Amino acid sequence: MALHMACEPVDQQVATAGCQETTPVNQAYSKGDALRQLLDKYTRNGLPGIAVAVYTPAEGYWTGASGYANLESKTKMLGCHLQFGQSVAKLYMATTVMKLVDEGKLVLDSPVSRYLPENIAKKLTNPEKVTVRMLLNHTSGVPDYTENTAYVASVLQNPLKQYTTDDLLNYMTGVSSTATPGAFVRYSNSNYLLLALMTDYVGGNHVRLLQDRILTPLDARQTFYHNSATYLEQPTLVDSYFDRFGDGKLENITQMQRANVASMYGDDGIIASPTDYLKFLRGLLEGKLVSTGSLKEMTTWYNDKEGKPAYGLGLEKTTVAGQEAYGHGGAGIGAGCALYYLPEKKTYLFIGINLGVLTDGPYVRLADELTKELVTLL
Repeated sequence: MALHMACEPVDQQVATAGCQETTPVNQAYSKGDALRQLLDKYTRNGLPGIAVAVYTPAEGYWTGASGYANLESKTKMLGCHLQFGQSVAKLYMATTVMKLVDEGKLVLDSPVSRYLPENIAKKLTNPEKVTVRMLLNHTSGVPDYTENTAYVASVLQNPLKQYTTDDLLNYMTGVSSTATPGAFVRYSNSNYLLLALMTDYVGGNHVRLLQDRILTPLDARQTFYHNSATYLEQPTLVDSYFDRFGDGKLENITQMQRANVASMYGDDGIIASPTDYLKFLRGLLEGKLVSTGSLKEMTTWYNDKEGKPAYGLGLEKTTVAGQEAYGHGGAGIGAGCALYYLPEKKTYLFIGINLGVLTDGPYVRLADELTKELVTLL
């Protein structure tokens, strides 16, 4: 594995090895040895660090890890290290929104103009035609601020800049809709930024709602989301790497990763231990967080442009290695992850990699192969 430092070195937050697992785990899990060997195979082939958690009703929780949380200091990756959730945060945001639906504070098929401050609603092309449901299932047609070339250029030119929500909203202002509202699923980070702002307006601070209604009831003590200005400075949060040119040369971009994640609300921003991610998905799908009716809404699938079921309300529906899976994936500048329930195997799975997976390259393809082999092995 080739490694070089970023062009403009900055102080790195080095992940420590001293994390502690707060969830009882079964290290005698029947597939544990095979899973460890698989993880070691992929870190030998170049992935910097991998952390995995599995839950089955018969054997409980299992965690495993391989490689490094920090390559420079050779700090070993552990199963308790905090991992970036990236877009998995959308599922947390959707669950928070559905709590408000259950409480009668939001109506899924009402226009978003009803629940957004006027100064925000007017930034959208057609706020009277876009509903809460359309934001949740990505059928709104609202343009994705992360696809705006001005935003991409700004991130590249100012890698340590933290953006305000107003900054991000401005990257979608005046941009035409990408599709007729309600037509088909077209993924847009903007949808979930708007849901966070909507929740702030209707239900109070969405960060506090998420903590009080989701994390505290689940005893998810190793999950953090904008609970302080310095929440990404947790000593057990992994460092982040990026194969910028797709040539196999990794750069430590920890500070850029953290600045980028700190700017995002609703569509990103979660960090957690692997077992905490599983606690959350179990809590949701096992009916501990929202009503039966709301869970049914969340697992009603909407079609993409090709007519294939692709997304519910905050939940992705996909196939991995021939297995149906639902949950959510996450891709960032310096991390990638997947949080899935495999119904055929009655198995919950979280995979975290401290490597950026936004652009193609040999390591990104390795990460994709790892996910497929893990699901096959399970």
